[in-house]
Amino acid sequence: MDRIRNFSIIAHIDHGKSTLADRLIQATDVVNERDFKDQILDTMDIERERGITIKSQTIRLPYKAKDGKEYVLNLIDTPGHADFTYEVSRALASCEGVLLVIDASQGVEAQTLANLYLAMEHDLEIIPVINKIDLPSADIDRVMGQIDEDLGLDPDKAVCVSAKEGTGVPDLLEAIVTQLPPPKGDPDAPLKALIFDSHYDPFRGTIVHFRVFHGTLSKGDAIKFMHNNASYKVEETGFFQIERKPKKSLSAGEVGYIIAGIKTVSDTRCGDTITLKSAPCDKPMPGFKEAKPVVFSSIYPVASDDYPDLAVALEKLKLNDASLTYEKDSSAALGFGFRCGFLGLLHLEVVQERLEREFDLSLLLTAPSVQYRINMSDGETLIVDNPALYPDPTLIESSEEPYIKAAIIVPDRYMGAVMKLCLDRRGNNLGYQYLTANRMEMTFELPLAEVIYDFYDKLKSVTQGYGSFDYEITGYKPSNLVKVDILINGDRVDALSMLVHKDNAVYRARHACDKLQDEIPRQMFKIAIQGAIGGTIIARKTISAYRKDVTAKCYGGDISRKRKLLEKQKKGKKRMKMIGNVEIPQSAFLAVLKTDDE
Repeated sequence: MDRIRNFSIIAHIDHGKSTLADRLIQATDVVNERDFKDQILDTMDIERERGITIKSQTIRLPYKAKDGKEYVLNLIDTPGHADFTYEVSRALASCEGVLLVIDASQGVEAQTLANLYLAMEHDLEIIPVINKIDLPSADIDRVMGQIDEDLGLDPDKAVCVSAKEGTGVPDLLEAIVTQLPPPKGDPDAPLKALIFDSHYDPFRGTIVHFRVFHGTLSKGDAIKFMHNNASYKVEETGFFQIERKPKKSLSAGEVGYIIAGIKTVSDTRCGDTITLKSAPCDKPMPGFKEAKPVVFSSIYPVASDDYPDLAVALEKLKLNDASLTYEKDSSAALGFGFRCGFLGLLHLEVVQERLEREFDLSLLLTAPSVQYRINMSDGETLIVDNPALYPDPTLIESSEEPYIKAAIIVPDRYMGAVMKLCLDRRGNNLGYQYLTANRMEMTFELPLAEVIYDFYDKLKSVTQGYGSFDYEITGYKPSNLVKVDILINGDRVDALSMLVHKDNAVYRARHACDKLQDEIPRQMFKIAIQGAIGGTIIARKTISAYRKDVTAKCYGGDISRKRKLLEKQKKGKKRMKMIGNVEIPQSAFLAVLKTDDE
């Protein structure tokens, strides 16, 4: 066991985690040059295109150190985005140490700190790694200062590397062996292993990634998952070296996979504990949580006959992505669809892209919303995420919405702009502190509903790309909610309804009416587009009718001749309006979701 090192790579988005993993894989000759490709651990097309990691990946690296001994390094590459924090925390629970990667030109950012605190909670040994030292804008001394002041780590232990060019990677491998502790555990104790990820293989079922803490797991063992009490028989066990390499048994300290005829990924929970059915361990590993969706949106097929295909596609996607939840939904304007729950906006985008790509569907999404808590006057509490299910306002005692605590790290010259952005979003400033002479961390309390809309993009633009942002959900607070309906010629369009805070209702209703006015084509009769709260109209736009010049043939003559013709035309228009109906184009639904540029 003292020849095993389990470690993970954590960093802010785009600081070079996957590139560093590539270099470590090449340095230990796991993959020959011919089969190697960049971001070799990222398997999905979307991951490679956007340069983000969505699923954590593991790989076992054999390494011969300078002391002549053979070591086994188990590397877990983690996602960098705040949506997937729970996955990162489970990956960290299965390690003894981490490499905290910091970009030499950007320095310490919000998720660098957030991930550092996660690693400290798990009491891990931390090696700071300064990456991208080949860049002309790299400032290593400044970053060394930040490691000392912001992170409170020893800058002398930091390893400088350029993951792109491979500089400093041999020193890093030595540091992993010398600075990180070996795993502890008893191979003869009852089996106790932690699931930190799983993925679906169409031929073998679910493949569970896990780390053994105590005991030994062998092929043919009868095992039990402690949180959902399911029992299985192990068909194959082994470890990952890009491909799966079978091995008879895995004992304490090792990281690997099992195949046990598990049908779907949702049968295995990330953070669950595996033990033997015959000799279970006394208690499960701590820290297990159910993955809870945060952002909700309805997905509809553009052509309503694609509904059965969408149902099949979601079912297949759920096999691979256990944190996605969905249920059936229908709308008068858009037909049948599904109400889905996501971990965050990035997760929503990824799911939408995967459905459109892998299953060749064209989709429409409604405005994303969060789960509101509504206390009724008869004492009942409802959880509502869909405006269509919002109860009668006269029966509501009070309503609450989820709040987050956001940590925003910016250069101090952007303090005013960020302050204005957060206060416009109904934020509450909890304080700020200077991390270095000109960088500060600002803490805000914000309603989650204001953040899911387009907060991240706006933050990046007001700080010219220097702002970084990390958040955690803190709980529910009282709020003054109203349901805004959009009426077209007096008819409600249910797919455009939204739940908003009363102060923002007029602005959001006007914005929707403006967008619809641009998108809906003119008809032979007037079209009124209105935003309403209950029976009160709060915004209106009118699309004027096409008109024929009926008085063109009159020249001279009495005014009553003209008036007679205009009255006749008016009657015709009125009759037409009674029987005419307005087709809303697909682009109008999308336009309402986009915010203005100002």
